[in-house]
Formats: sequence, C-alpha cells, structure tokens
Amino acid sequence: MSAVLSLDSVRQRSSQLNFVNQAFIDGRYCAAASGQTFDCVSPVDGRVLTQIARCDQADVDRAVAAAKRAFESGVWADLAPKARKKTLLAFADLMEKHADELALLETLDMGKPINDSLKVDIPLSINCVRWYAEAADKVYDEVAPTSPDVVAMLRREPVGVVAAIVPWNFPLLMASWKIGPALATGNSLILKPAEQSSLTAIRVAQLAAEAGIPDGVFQVVPGMGPEAGKALARHMDVDCVAFTGSGEVGKLLLKYSGETNMKRVWLECGGKTPHIVLADTADLHAAASAAAWGIFYNQGEVCNAGSRLLVEESIKDELVEKVMQVGKSIRFGDPLDPATQMGAIVDQDQFAKVLSYIGLGQEEGARLLMGGRKAFAETGGFYVEPTVFDGVRNDMRIAQEEIFGPVLSVLTFKDAEEAVKVGNATVYGLASAVWTRDINKAHKMARALRSGVVWVNCFDGGDITTPFGGYKQSGFGRDKSLHAMEKYTEMKTIWIQLH
Repeated sequence: MSAVLSLDSVRQRSSQLNFVNQAFIDGRYCAAASGQTFDCVSPVDGRVLTQIARCDQADVDRAVAAAKRAFESGVWADLAPKARKKTLLAFADLMEKHADELALLETLDMGKPINDSLKVDIPLSINCVRWYAEAADKVYDEVAPTSPDVVAMLRREPVGVVAAIVPWNFPLLMASWKIGPALATGNSLILKPAEQSSLTAIRVAQLAAEAGIPDGVFQVVPGMGPEAGKALARHMDVDCVAFTGSGEVGKLLLKYSGETNMKRVWLECGGKTPHIVLADTADLHAAASAAAWGIFYNQGEVCNAGSRLLVEESIKDELVEKVMQVGKSIRFGDPLDPATQMGAIVDQDQFAKVLSYIGLGQEEGARLLMGGRKAFAETGGFYVEPTVFDGVRNDMRIAQEEIFGPVLSVLTFKDAEEAVKVGNATVYGLASAVWTRDINKAHKMARALRSGVVWVNCFDGGDITTPFGGYKQSGFGRDKSLHAMEKYTEMKTIWIQLH
C-alpha cells in the first residue's frame, strides 16, 4: 500500500482488512469468558468495524495465572539476554512486515491521518521494540566498591507480572514503550489497550507469538477500564502496573495498589504544556509553525500538546497571526486520505468533551479567533476544527484542564520571570518549550520550569534514547531510554563474605 499511496488504494486496502477481535490469553485467541463484546466504532465515519471481546475479572484471572506460570517457569525470564534479543528482533521484523496493515488499523480505529500512522506511529513502534531488543544484552549489573574480603553484587532482576494499561491517542506506540523494556528485562506482560483503540494491540499479539515469545509471556485483554483495567490493577499476582492516561485513573491505580499488594505503579498522566515564545526569538515563523503543529498534530490528542501558548506582549499579535496562518493551511479531513494532516477525534464522548470546552472558553470570556465548530457532520465521523482562543487568563479552565483536542489558548507575559511563573502554574509538569536567542535565558528558564522535558527553540524533540515523563500530577517514572528498564526490574544486593 505505501508504495503507491492514494485515497482509492487506501480505501481498497482497508476494505480487505480482517479485524481480529478476541483476547489473546496463554498463546491463543479466545472470546471473553462471559461471551460479551463491545462495538469498535471508527471515528472516520461512525461505523462499527467489529465487536471486540469484553474481558472482565475471569479473563484477567486466566491471563495473570498464565503470566505467573510462564514467569516462574523461567521460559522467558531465565533466557540469556541475547536469546531474548533475538526473539524481540524477530517480533520487530514481523511488525515491519505488517506495517501497512497496522497503520490502517490504527487510522480506522482512532482517526489519525494515514500518513501519520504509516510514517510516524508504526515506524516508531517498530524502532522501540528493536531498540530495547538490542539493549537486552548491553545493560550490565554492578559490583560495589567494598573491602577485599567482600564481593557485593547489585543485580537487576525482572519484577514479574507486568500489566500495561495504555491510552487511545497513540495506541501501538504507547504500548511499545511498555512492551519493549518490560519484555527485554524478562517479565511477563499483560497489555490492556484502551477500549477506543484495541485493534493493533490484538493484532501484534499474534505476531509476538509467531516470533517465538512463549505462551503467557505476552497477552492482550481488551475491555472496559472499570472492568478489565481495574481487575488487573487490583490483582494480587500482578507485580507492576505501567499506565499512560488520565490523572483521574492514575489516582485510582495508586489507590488499588495500596488496597491490595502494594504493586509498583508507574504513571504518565498528561499535561498542559506551556509553549513560551520570547520577543527575542530568532525565527518567529519557525516558532509559529511549531506552536500550530504543537497543538493541531494528532488532532491535539497528545499528552504533551502545546495547549498553552505563552507569548511576550510585544509580539503577541504578530505571532498569533502567523500561528493562525499555519492552522488554516493544515489539510483537515478524511484520515484515510494521504493528503490529510489532521483527522478525526477518537470517539463521540471525546468529541463532545472538546466541543464543551470550546463553549466553556467562550463563557469564561476568552475570545475565539479561529475554528471552534464541528465539521464534516455528513460523514458520521467526529471532527473538530483547529481552534484558537486569545485573551485567555491562566485561571480559566481552558488554560488549566487537559482538553485533549485541537484547542489552543493564547496567554501573554511581560518578562521571562513571569513566563516561568505562569508556565509552572498548573497541576501538571510533563513538558515545556522556550523560544529565545538568549542562551542565558534559555538555560535559566529550562532549569526553572517544573517539567520532565524542556525543549528550547523547537517542540516535541527527542528520540528513543531520551527519557519521557513528568513532574507533579503528570506522574512519575520514565518511558523511553535505558531508564525505562528500571521500572520493570527489582534491584537486589548480593553480599558475599570471603574467608
């Protein structure tokens, strides 16, 4: 498909897809024990693609039992790291072989443009699995600097049964950020995809098995969060939960851990990124383009979206005009069209939420400069125009709460000190960005901003080698980089007295 990409070819290929819709437990696809399913609705046009197995406690119990059995048998955990590497590389190769299929599933399931699925999400997912496969036999344990009559070894050992609960905005990529390091370090993994976007997770389970990952080591239990997700988070034989999603659910996971077995919980819970542009910025066109794409990319459904544009007063009008020019130039429409750059909101509930925040912004007194309306209603899909609000105060709800849609709030500041103060004045701390030609300001502001990532004269930079995660209520623990492997291991000290 990717060789000759046209709307007709994409639609033809999508019509030939076979939607795998069952859970993958202990090496095979199976229906939910209850027999229940839920509709998989495409935001592209509102049609039901398939019915997916609705797993609950009984299915989770089976999956956890299989994961624990596999872990304790050592069939994966006790493999030499180079053997795990070989199998994970085979898994990545199979993902690459089926990249077109996975990209189509991603677009149909959550509404992102097909070009983004083909050229960003799926390649980055494959790269993530490959990178951690290669890291598996290159991370060393340590020997402590003790006296000559002692050998003290510091070992990293797999934590055991890991539950990965992932969001719908980057379905396979966010899953890969958990799959890669968790499997590379020898754990058994149970993946609970978001109910809005389960198709790629279900499909790659079979690819993992074909690659040689043993039964019980990689499983997928689709279903509702309050059913399958809660069952995993409260299960006494789950040793670790890795979660990306809302702060509301993140707090529930902490509660469930405390009420059960004190399982490790790692959270990435979104943000309200301040995108700060100072008057001395060298290239306002570049800053404006970054600001527009920082909120309109992936329909604004990005945890680190630059949803708050903080602009020094003297350049506000000029910069905002440039941002809107970029926003108006973005090709908005059918996600299956290779020319489309901004697609559909994931589902009806999120669609309604975004529109309600647009209405709320107007009620709060912000000035709507662009967009703000639903679009393409005739398709049956869920589309919201790129939207820009000016005159936003930082105490407004549209400036404080995560909308997760293509809605930009423009705020102003007088100097760098005020910009940092306003930038930090939310409960979140996932990411920040600063544009300035003054290297002193750049360093000082980057240190003062309370976020896990700070970009300078760019936005959303980074790759698999750099950690990603937040401060404050954006969570804790880091995805990506070698540091992510720490989440899925326990540190053991072995102290040997020599005689």
